[in-house]
Amino acid sequence: MTTFQQRRRSLLHSAAGLALGAAISQPARAAAAPVSASAKPDWEALAASYDIAQDFVNLENAYYGIMPLPVAEEFKRNIDYLNRYNSRYMRRDFDREGIEAIRAQLAAHAGVPTAELAITRGATESLQNLIVNYRLLKQGDVVMYGNLDYDAMMYAMNDLAQRHGAGVVTVRIPEPGTRQAVIDTYEKALRDNPRTKLLLLTHISHRTGLVIPVAEIVRMAKARNVDVIVDVAQSWGQLDYKLPDLGADFVGANLHKWIGAPLGLGFLHIRESRLQDIGVHMADGDYPATDIRARVHAGTMNTASVMTIPFALRFHGQIPVAERGARLRSLRDYWVHRVLDVKSVQVLTPEEPGAYGAVTSFRLRDRTSFEANVALARTLSDDYGIFTVARNGPVGGACVRVTPSFFTRTQDLDRLVTAIRKLAA
Repeated sequence: MTTFQQRRRSLLHSAAGLALGAAISQPARAAAAPVSASAKPDWEALAASYDIAQDFVNLENAYYGIMPLPVAEEFKRNIDYLNRYNSRYMRRDFDREGIEAIRAQLAAHAGVPTAELAITRGATESLQNLIVNYRLLKQGDVVMYGNLDYDAMMYAMNDLAQRHGAGVVTVRIPEPGTRQAVIDTYEKALRDNPRTKLLLLTHISHRTGLVIPVAEIVRMAKARNVDVIVDVAQSWGQLDYKLPDLGADFVGANLHKWIGAPLGLGFLHIRESRLQDIGVHMADGDYPATDIRARVHAGTMNTASVMTIPFALRFHGQIPVAERGARLRSLRDYWVHRVLDVKSVQVLTPEEPGAYGAVTSFRLRDRTSFEANVALARTLSDDYGIFTVARNGPVGGACVRVTPSFFTRTQDLDRLVTAIRKLAA
Protein backbone atom coordinates (compact mmCIF):
# COMPACT_ATOMS: atom_id res chain seq x y z
CA MET A 1 0.00 0.00 0.00
CA THR A 2 1.41 3.39 -0.98
CA THR A 3 1.82 6.27 1.44
CA PHE A 4 -1.01 8.10 -0.30
CA GLN A 5 -3.27 5.08 0.04
CA GLN A 6 -2.42 4.79 3.73
CA ARG A 7 -3.16 8.45 4.27
CA ARG A 8 -6.46 8.16 2.40
CA ARG A 9 -7.46 5.13 4.44
CA SER A 10 -6.62 6.97 7.66
CA LEU A 11 -8.72 9.90 6.58
CA LEU A 12 -11.56 7.63 5.60
CA HIS A 13 -11.50 6.11 9.07
CA SER A 14 -11.63 9.65 10.48
CA ALA A 15 -14.41 10.86 8.21
CA ALA A 16 -16.45 8.45 6.11
CA GLY A 17 -15.55 5.57 8.40
CA LEU A 18 -17.54 7.22 11.17
CA ALA A 19 -20.57 5.54 9.64
CA LEU A 20 -19.18 2.32 11.10
CA GLY A 21 -18.37 3.92 14.44
CA ALA A 22 -14.63 3.51 13.77
CA ALA A 23 -13.50 6.77 15.32
CA ILE A 24 -14.40 5.71 18.84
CA SER A 25 -12.99 2.20 18.66
CA GLN A 26 -9.63 2.95 17.04
CA PRO A 27 -6.64 4.36 18.93
CA ALA A 28 -5.88 8.05 18.69
CA ARG A 29 -3.61 9.02 15.82
CA ALA A 30 -2.74 12.58 16.78
CA ALA A 31 -0.85 11.95 20.00
CA ALA A 32 -0.32 9.45 22.75
CA ALA A 33 -3.09 9.51 25.31
CA PRO A 34 -2.05 11.68 28.26
CA VAL A 35 -4.21 9.70 30.65
CA SER A 36 -6.06 6.44 30.96
CA ALA A 37 -9.51 5.84 32.42
CA SER A 38 -8.03 3.01 34.49
CA ALA A 39 -5.09 5.01 35.86
CA LYS A 40 -4.76 8.07 38.05
CA PRO A 41 -5.09 11.14 35.80
CA ASP A 42 -1.85 12.88 34.89
CA TRP A 43 -2.99 16.48 35.05
CA GLU A 44 0.35 17.86 33.91
CA ALA A 45 0.24 15.67 30.82
CA LEU A 46 -3.31 16.81 30.11
CA ALA A 47 -2.31 20.46 30.57
CA ALA A 48 0.57 19.94 28.16
CA SER A 49 -1.88 18.75 25.50
CA TYR A 50 -3.15 22.33 25.10
CA ASP A 51 -1.40 24.98 23.01
CA ILE A 52 -2.10 28.15 24.97
CA ALA A 53 -0.78 31.69 24.66
CA GLN A 54 2.01 32.48 27.08
CA ASP A 55 1.68 36.28 27.18
CA PHE A 56 -1.36 36.28 29.48
CA VAL A 57 -3.18 34.04 31.95
CA ASN A 58 -6.47 32.85 30.48
CA LEU A 59 -9.08 32.57 33.23
CA GLU A 60 -12.05 33.08 30.88
CA ASN A 61 -12.68 29.51 29.79
CA ALA A 62 -16.45 29.42 30.29
CA TYR A 63 -16.88 31.17 26.92
CA TYR A 64 -15.13 28.63 24.70
CA GLY A 65 -13.18 25.55 25.71
CA ILE A 66 -9.85 25.42 23.90
CA MET A 67 -9.46 22.25 21.86
CA PRO A 68 -6.68 19.94 23.08
CA LEU A 69 -3.97 19.50 20.44
CA PRO A 70 -5.07 15.98 19.43
CA VAL A 71 -8.62 17.23 18.83
CA ALA A 72 -7.37 20.28 16.94
CA GLU A 73 -5.21 18.04 14.74
CA GLU A 74 -8.16 15.77 14.04
CA PHE A 75 -10.23 18.83 13.14
CA LYS A 76 -7.53 19.98 10.71
CA ARG A 77 -7.40 16.54 9.09
CA ASN A 78 -11.15 16.62 8.67
CA ILE A 79 -10.97 20.08 7.09
CA ASP A 80 -8.36 18.84 4.63
CA TYR A 81 -10.28 15.69 3.81
CA LEU A 82 -13.54 17.57 3.34
CA ASN A 83 -11.85 20.20 1.20
CA ARG A 84 -10.37 17.46 -1.00
CA TYR A 85 -13.40 15.19 -1.40
CA ASN A 86 -15.92 17.98 -1.16
CA SER A 87 -19.55 17.47 -2.19
CA ARG A 88 -19.07 13.85 -3.26
CA TYR A 89 -18.19 12.85 0.29
CA MET A 90 -20.90 15.02 1.81
CA ARG A 91 -23.69 13.76 -0.44
CA ARG A 92 -22.67 10.11 -0.73
CA ASP A 93 -21.27 9.40 2.72
CA PHE A 94 -21.74 12.13 5.30
CA ASP A 95 -25.33 13.16 4.57
CA ARG A 96 -26.49 9.56 4.20
CA GLU A 97 -24.75 7.74 7.04
CA GLY A 98 -21.87 9.70 8.51
CA ILE A 99 -23.81 12.26 10.49
CA GLU A 100 -26.25 9.63 11.72
CA ALA A 101 -23.43 7.50 13.11
CA ILE A 102 -22.12 10.58 14.93
CA ARG A 103 -25.60 11.39 16.20
CA ALA A 104 -25.94 7.84 17.55
CA GLN A 105 -22.58 8.07 19.34
CA LEU A 106 -23.51 11.43 20.84
CA ALA A 107 -26.88 10.11 22.01
CA ALA A 108 -25.19 7.13 23.70
CA HIS A 109 -22.79 9.57 25.37
CA ALA A 110 -25.77 11.58 26.65
CA GLY A 111 -27.63 8.48 27.80
CA VAL A 112 -30.69 8.94 25.58
CA PRO A 113 -32.08 7.15 22.49
CA THR A 114 -30.84 8.47 19.15
CA ALA A 115 -34.42 9.45 18.26
CA GLU A 116 -34.36 11.94 21.16
CA LEU A 117 -31.30 13.93 20.07
CA ALA A 118 -30.50 16.34 17.23
CA ILE A 119 -27.14 17.99 16.50
CA THR A 120 -27.17 21.80 16.47
CA ARG A 121 -24.73 24.69 16.22
CA GLY A 122 -24.70 25.23 19.98
CA ALA A 123 -26.79 25.55 23.11
CA THR A 124 -28.21 28.91 22.05
CA GLU A 125 -29.74 27.47 18.88
CA SER A 126 -30.91 24.39 20.78
CA LEU A 127 -32.63 26.32 23.54
CA GLN A 128 -34.09 29.02 21.31
CA ASN A 129 -35.69 26.36 19.11
CA LEU A 130 -37.11 24.57 22.14
CA ILE A 131 -38.50 27.77 23.64
CA VAL A 132 -39.98 29.56 20.63
CA ASN A 133 -41.56 26.35 19.29
CA TYR A 134 -43.14 25.30 22.61
CA ARG A 135 -46.78 24.62 21.75
CA LEU A 136 -48.66 24.35 25.03
CA LEU A 137 -48.57 27.98 26.19
CA LYS A 138 -51.96 29.74 26.27
CA GLN A 139 -53.12 33.27 26.92
CA GLY A 140 -53.02 33.99 30.63
CA ASP A 141 -50.36 31.38 31.36
CA VAL A 142 -47.00 32.33 32.86
CA VAL A 143 -43.42 31.61 31.77
CA MET A 144 -40.75 31.72 34.44
CA TYR A 145 -36.97 32.12 34.41
CA GLY A 146 -34.25 33.19 36.83
CA ASN A 147 -32.09 36.28 36.97
CA LEU A 148 -29.01 34.06 36.52
CA ASP A 149 -30.22 32.48 33.27
CA TYR A 150 -28.62 33.29 29.92
CA ASP A 151 -29.73 36.52 28.23
CA ALA A 152 -30.64 34.99 24.85
CA MET A 153 -32.85 32.46 26.59
CA MET A 154 -34.59 35.23 28.54
CA TYR A 155 -35.24 37.02 25.26
CA ALA A 156 -36.71 33.86 23.74
CA MET A 157 -38.97 33.33 26.79
CA ASN A 158 -40.14 36.95 26.57
CA ASP A 159 -40.86 36.51 22.87
CA LEU A 160 -42.83 33.32 23.49
CA ALA A 161 -44.89 34.99 26.21
CA GLN A 162 -45.60 38.06 24.08
CA ARG A 163 -46.78 35.99 21.11
CA HIS A 164 -49.18 33.97 23.27
CA GLY A 165 -50.41 36.66 25.64
CA ALA A 166 -48.72 35.07 28.64
CA GLY A 167 -47.12 36.64 31.68
CA VAL A 168 -43.44 36.59 32.63
CA VAL A 169 -42.06 35.99 36.13
CA THR A 170 -38.37 36.37 37.02
CA VAL A 171 -37.03 34.39 39.97
CA ARG A 172 -34.40 36.33 41.88
CA ILE A 173 -31.89 33.84 43.24
CA PRO A 174 -30.33 34.78 46.60
CA GLU A 175 -26.60 35.06 47.01
CA PRO A 176 -24.70 33.21 47.94
CA GLY A 177 -27.33 30.72 46.83
CA THR A 178 -27.16 27.62 48.96
CA ARG A 179 -28.80 24.49 47.57
CA GLN A 180 -31.77 24.65 49.94
CA ALA A 181 -32.19 28.40 49.50
CA VAL A 182 -32.43 27.96 45.72
CA ILE A 183 -34.96 25.13 46.05
CA ASP A 184 -37.04 27.18 48.50
CA THR A 185 -36.91 30.21 46.20
CA TYR A 186 -38.24 28.26 43.20
CA GLU A 187 -40.83 26.48 45.31
CA LYS A 188 -42.18 29.82 46.53
CA ALA A 189 -42.17 31.26 43.00
CA LEU A 190 -44.14 28.30 41.67
CA ARG A 191 -46.56 28.44 44.59
CA ASP A 192 -47.11 32.18 44.15
CA ASN A 193 -47.65 31.82 40.40
CA PRO A 194 -50.03 28.90 39.86
CA ARG A 195 -50.55 29.78 36.18
CA THR A 196 -46.93 28.95 35.40
CA LYS A 197 -46.70 26.60 32.41
CA LEU A 198 -43.05 26.76 31.33
CA LEU A 199 -39.91 27.10 33.46
CA LEU A 200 -36.36 27.70 32.24
CA LEU A 201 -33.53 26.34 34.40
CA THR A 202 -29.79 26.77 33.91
CA HIS A 203 -27.74 23.94 35.41
CA ILE A 204 -24.62 26.08 35.94
CA SER A 205 -25.07 29.83 35.72
CA HIS A 206 -22.73 31.56 33.29
CA ARG A 207 -22.96 34.64 35.52
CA THR A 208 -21.82 33.31 38.90
CA GLY A 209 -21.08 29.60 38.46
CA LEU A 210 -23.85 28.57 40.85
CA VAL A 211 -24.99 24.98 40.29
CA ILE A 212 -28.79 24.89 40.33
CA PRO A 213 -30.31 21.70 41.84
CA VAL A 214 -32.11 20.97 38.59
CA ALA A 215 -33.41 17.46 39.30
CA GLU A 216 -35.13 18.54 42.52
CA ILE A 217 -36.71 21.63 40.93
CA VAL A 218 -37.82 19.65 37.87
CA ARG A 219 -39.64 17.17 40.15
CA MET A 220 -41.24 20.06 41.99
CA ALA A 221 -42.31 21.73 38.73
CA LYS A 222 -43.71 18.56 37.18
CA ALA A 223 -45.83 17.97 40.27
CA ARG A 224 -47.49 21.30 39.41
CA ASN A 225 -47.84 20.41 35.70
CA VAL A 226 -45.07 22.85 34.77
CA ASP A 227 -42.81 21.94 31.85
CA VAL A 228 -39.08 22.63 32.20
CA ILE A 229 -36.45 23.48 29.60
CA VAL A 230 -32.93 22.97 30.94
CA ASP A 231 -29.80 24.79 29.78
CA VAL A 232 -26.76 22.55 30.35
CA ALA A 233 -24.32 24.64 28.29
CA GLN A 234 -21.86 25.02 31.17
CA SER A 235 -22.43 21.72 32.95
CA TRP A 236 -22.19 19.23 30.08
CA GLY A 237 -18.73 17.68 30.28
CA GLN A 238 -17.99 19.32 33.63
CA LEU A 239 -20.49 17.65 35.99
CA ASP A 240 -20.98 13.90 36.24
CA TYR A 241 -24.48 13.04 35.01
CA LYS A 242 -26.49 11.74 32.08
CA LEU A 243 -29.47 13.62 30.69
CA PRO A 244 -32.12 11.30 32.20
CA ASP A 245 -30.71 12.12 35.66
CA LEU A 246 -32.13 15.63 35.33
CA GLY A 247 -35.67 14.42 34.72
CA ALA A 248 -36.33 17.16 32.17
CA ASP A 249 -38.14 16.56 28.90
CA PHE A 250 -36.34 19.36 27.02
CA VAL A 251 -32.58 20.08 27.17
CA GLY A 252 -30.09 22.20 25.19
CA ALA A 253 -26.33 21.60 25.36
CA ASN A 254 -22.95 22.74 24.04
CA LEU A 255 -20.03 20.63 22.88
CA HIS A 256 -17.52 23.47 22.46
CA LYS A 257 -17.18 24.37 26.13
CA TRP A 258 -16.15 21.52 28.46
CA ILE A 259 -16.09 18.71 25.89
CA GLY A 260 -13.45 20.64 23.90
CA ALA A 261 -14.97 20.08 20.45
CA PRO A 262 -14.64 22.70 17.69
CA LEU A 263 -16.69 25.88 17.95
CA GLY A 264 -20.28 25.83 16.76
CA LEU A 265 -21.48 22.46 18.07
CA GLY A 266 -24.26 21.43 20.40
CA PHE A 267 -27.37 19.32 20.61
CA LEU A 268 -30.96 19.41 21.74
CA HIS A 269 -32.86 16.66 23.52
CA ILE A 270 -36.60 16.09 23.52
CA ARG A 271 -38.12 13.13 25.31
CA GLU A 272 -39.82 11.06 22.60
CA SER A 273 -43.21 11.12 24.32
CA ARG A 274 -43.08 14.96 24.33
CA LEU A 275 -41.88 15.54 20.77
CA GLN A 276 -45.19 16.89 19.49
CA ASP A 277 -45.19 19.56 22.19
CA ILE A 278 -42.28 21.26 20.43
CA GLY A 279 -43.41 22.49 17.03
CA VAL A 280 -41.60 21.87 13.77
CA HIS A 281 -39.04 24.66 13.31
CA MET A 282 -40.10 27.17 10.65
CA ALA A 283 -42.30 24.56 8.92
CA ASP A 284 -39.29 22.39 8.06
CA GLY A 285 -40.16 19.83 5.40
CA ASP A 286 -36.97 17.79 5.20
CA TYR A 287 -38.08 15.47 8.01
CA PRO A 288 -41.54 14.35 9.14
CA ALA A 289 -43.09 15.95 12.21
CA THR A 290 -42.41 12.69 14.06
CA ASP A 291 -38.63 13.23 13.74
CA ILE A 292 -36.71 15.39 16.22
CA ARG A 293 -34.53 16.63 13.36
CA ALA A 294 -37.51 18.66 12.13
CA ARG A 295 -36.98 20.84 15.23
CA VAL A 296 -33.75 22.30 13.89
CA HIS A 297 -32.79 23.36 10.37
CA ALA A 298 -29.32 24.83 10.38
CA GLY A 299 -28.59 24.63 6.66
CA THR A 300 -25.11 23.49 5.71
CA MET A 301 -23.31 23.03 9.02
CA ASN A 302 -19.58 23.13 9.56
CA THR A 303 -19.17 19.52 8.49
CA ALA A 304 -15.53 19.21 9.55
CA SER A 305 -16.54 20.23 13.07
CA VAL A 306 -19.30 17.62 13.18
CA MET A 307 -16.88 14.98 11.88
CA THR A 308 -14.64 15.78 14.89
CA ILE A 309 -17.30 15.12 17.55
CA PRO A 310 -16.49 11.40 18.12
CA PHE A 311 -12.77 12.12 18.49
CA ALA A 312 -13.49 14.95 20.96
CA LEU A 313 -15.80 12.68 22.97
CA ARG A 314 -13.17 9.96 23.09
CA PHE A 315 -10.39 12.33 24.14
CA HIS A 316 -12.59 13.85 26.83
CA GLY A 317 -13.63 10.37 27.95
CA GLN A 318 -10.06 9.29 28.69
CA ILE A 319 -10.63 10.82 32.12
CA PRO A 320 -13.99 10.13 33.81
CA VAL A 321 -16.18 13.23 34.11
CA ALA A 322 -16.29 12.85 37.89
CA GLU A 323 -12.50 13.19 38.06
CA ARG A 324 -12.46 16.06 35.58
CA GLY A 325 -15.07 17.88 37.64
CA ALA A 326 -13.14 17.29 40.85
CA ARG A 327 -10.01 18.71 39.24
CA LEU A 328 -11.83 21.86 38.12
CA ARG A 329 -13.35 22.33 41.56
CA SER A 330 -9.94 21.96 43.18
CA LEU A 331 -8.59 24.73 40.95
CA ARG A 332 -11.55 26.91 41.88
CA ASP A 333 -10.99 26.17 45.57
CA TYR A 334 -7.30 27.01 45.28
CA TRP A 335 -7.88 30.67 44.46
CA VAL A 336 -11.18 31.18 46.30
CA HIS A 337 -9.85 29.89 49.63
CA ARG A 338 -6.95 32.35 49.40
CA VAL A 339 -9.23 35.41 49.18
CA LEU A 340 -12.13 34.44 51.47
CA ASP A 341 -10.44 36.18 54.40
CA VAL A 342 -10.43 39.52 52.56
CA LYS A 343 -13.44 41.39 53.92
CA SER A 344 -13.97 43.52 50.83
CA VAL A 345 -14.07 40.48 48.49
CA GLN A 346 -17.46 38.86 47.90
CA VAL A 347 -17.43 35.37 46.37
CA LEU A 348 -20.76 34.63 44.72
CA THR A 349 -20.85 30.85 45.03
CA PRO A 350 -21.21 29.18 48.43
CA GLU A 351 -18.69 26.77 49.90
CA GLU A 352 -21.30 24.05 49.78
CA PRO A 353 -20.37 20.75 48.05
CA GLY A 354 -22.27 20.40 44.79
CA ALA A 355 -23.01 24.13 44.52
CA TYR A 356 -20.17 25.06 42.17
CA GLY A 357 -17.84 23.80 39.46
CA ALA A 358 -14.99 25.57 37.69
CA VAL A 359 -16.82 28.88 37.29
CA THR A 360 -16.93 31.32 40.21
CA SER A 361 -17.49 35.06 40.22
CA PHE A 362 -16.41 37.68 42.73
CA ARG A 363 -16.91 41.36 43.30
CA LEU A 364 -15.27 43.97 45.46
CA ARG A 365 -17.65 45.34 48.07
CA ASP A 366 -19.39 48.59 47.01
CA ARG A 367 -18.28 48.09 43.38
CA THR A 368 -21.51 46.63 42.10
CA SER A 369 -22.17 48.41 38.81
CA PHE A 370 -21.46 46.66 35.55
CA GLU A 371 -19.17 49.50 34.49
CA ALA A 372 -17.10 49.13 37.68
CA ASN A 373 -16.63 45.43 37.04
CA VAL A 374 -15.76 45.94 33.38
CA ALA A 375 -13.08 48.34 34.65
CA LEU A 376 -11.92 45.78 37.20
CA ALA A 377 -11.59 43.08 34.55
CA ARG A 378 -9.67 45.53 32.37
CA THR A 379 -7.29 46.30 35.25
CA LEU A 380 -6.69 42.58 35.81
CA SER A 381 -5.83 42.28 32.15
CA ASP A 382 -3.79 45.44 31.64
CA ASP A 383 -1.91 45.55 34.94
CA TYR A 384 -1.64 41.88 35.87
CA GLY A 385 -1.89 39.99 32.59
CA ILE A 386 -4.97 38.03 33.72
CA PHE A 387 -7.92 37.70 31.34
CA THR A 388 -11.38 37.50 32.92
CA VAL A 389 -14.80 38.94 32.05
CA ALA A 390 -17.43 41.06 33.81
CA ARG A 391 -20.96 39.66 34.21
CA ASN A 392 -24.21 41.39 35.07
CA GLY A 393 -27.44 40.11 36.62
CA PRO A 394 -26.84 38.80 40.17
CA VAL A 395 -29.09 40.30 42.85
CA GLY A 396 -26.15 41.93 44.63
CA GLY A 397 -24.79 43.59 41.51
CA ALA A 398 -22.32 42.87 38.73
CA CYS A 399 -19.20 40.77 39.19
CA VAL A 400 -16.05 39.41 37.55
CA ARG A 401 -16.16 35.80 36.38
CA VAL A 402 -13.11 33.58 36.85
CA THR A 403 -12.92 30.23 35.05
CA PRO A 404 -9.82 28.01 35.13
CA SER A 405 -9.52 25.05 32.79
CA PHE A 406 -7.55 21.82 32.55
CA PHE A 407 -4.40 23.66 31.46
CA THR A 408 -4.52 26.12 34.39
CA ARG A 409 -1.67 25.80 36.86
CA THR A 410 -1.50 26.91 40.47
CA GLN A 411 1.07 29.61 39.66
CA ASP A 412 -1.54 31.17 37.36
CA LEU A 413 -3.99 31.25 40.24
CA ASP A 414 -1.36 32.63 42.63
CA ARG A 415 -1.05 35.54 40.22
CA LEU A 416 -4.82 36.08 40.40
CA VAL A 417 -4.83 35.91 44.19
CA THR A 418 -2.05 38.48 44.44
CA ALA A 419 -3.95 40.80 42.10
CA ILE A 420 -7.26 40.48 43.95
CA ARG A 421 -5.68 41.10 47.34
CA LYS A 422 -3.86 44.19 46.05
CA LEU A 423 -6.96 45.58 44.37
CA ALA A 424 -9.09 44.85 47.42
CA ALA A 425 -6.63 46.71 49.63
